[in-house]
Order: sequence, then C-alpha cells, then structure tokens
Amino acid sequence: MRYAVYFTPRQDEPLARTAANWLGRDPFGAATRPVEAVGELSAAEVAFHTASARRYGFHATLKAPFRLASNETEGALRAALDDFAEATPVVTIPRLVVSQIDGFFALVPEGPLPALNRFADDVVRDFDRFRAPLSEAEIERRSPDSLKPAEFRNLCQWGYPYVFETFRFHMTLSGRVSSQESPRLRAAIDSLFAQVLQRPVPVDALTLFVETEPGAPFMVLSHHAVGRRPARKTA
Repeated sequence: MRYAVYFTPRQDEPLARTAANWLGRDPFGAATRPVEAVGELSAAEVAFHTASARRYGFHATLKAPFRLASNETEGALRAALDDFAEATPVVTIPRLVVSQIDGFFALVPEGPLPALNRFADDVVRDFDRFRAPLSEAEIERRSPDSLKPAEFRNLCQWGYPYVFETFRFHMTLSGRVSSQESPRLRAAIDSLFAQVLQRPVPVDALTLFVETEPGAPFMVLSHHAVGRRPARKTA
C-alpha cells in the first residue's frame, strides 16, 4: 500500500468535474466512466492518451507516493494532515494554463508563484517522517542515470526527484504525446477546459490518496481543508 499527499479540487468543483470527464475517472470513487470524443479526437484516442493519468486521478503532486514508515500509522498521518492544513493559509492560483512538459500535457500556473512553491516545500519536509526509505528497486524505477544531479539528490533524500528547486506545480492530463499528435491533443484540451480555466484556483485542501496494491488506481482517502479555523469560544 502506498499513500500520497496531493492537491485536487473538491469533487463538485467545475474544474474537477471537467477533468474527471476527460480522464474517465473521478478519484473520489473507484468507478471509471466512458470517455467521450473531444474535438477531432475519437473516444478511443482520448482513452489512449489519458490512460496513464487516469490511474492517478486528477491531482497536483505535493508529497509523491510513498510506503508508510514502520513506526507510523495511517491515523497519525491523517491527524498530521489535519494539523498542517489548519495552520496553513490558502494559496490562490490566479490562472491555470495548458502546457506541455517533457511530452505530456498538464495544467500549470500562468506565472511564478513563490507562495505556492513554499507551500509545496513545507509539505515535503513536514511529511517526510511518514515515508519509508526507498528500496533499491524503487530507486531503479526512477531511472537514476537519467536524472540531473539535483534530481538524484532529491530522490535519495526526499524520495522524489522533483521537489524544492526542481519542483513545478502541474496537474497532469495525458501521457507523453508525439510531436505529430500534440497539436490535435492540445486543441481538444483547450476546447474542453477553456471555460473552467478562466477562474482562479484556490489551493484550499490537502488530499490523501491511497494505492491499495501495486498498479491499483489511486483513490481519495481523506480531504483536509486548508486555512486556519476560528478559535473555539469558551464560556
């Protein structure tokens, strides 16, 4: 079993609904849904291009998937998420835009957001105590020879290459796409997401995802609202 700390909008948010329709799965439930044709892409083409992203569900990675440390429990992890979320202010992304990163399509902030990067850095640090050390096999699956020095250092120290100076907030929408197919996929994504991307996106929750067994779809286990709650009144 592996856990991950992600950001994903609430299930009823327009962005979440649009992404679930595109990917063919809502991570708040186990059921998949038939994907539909979008623009010039047939339903079969959409299903093919979204297959890898579908398993993880619509999200932005904050603390990458990890096995739980032997001295920690799921209950303690959820309690720590509650405490962290309560003490952390909401960061708002003024606008997400469609971008292509290393061949795959994703939604990314339109411009730099230092507060968002600091938020992600804090999640990586604060929840590292819950992460079991990577096994040799897990390190090898990351193709360490292909990583840059900073990425390899992050992998060894934090369990994931793309944190701190190599972090880039993104919400994945596809697998890697060839240069020949990219324009058609980009046009389909633009047409489907155009309306919902006009709105700011508050990063207002931490969401605990779980992979119950290797290869299983990641599902939402708990949703932790960000933002300091008002102090309780006492008599």
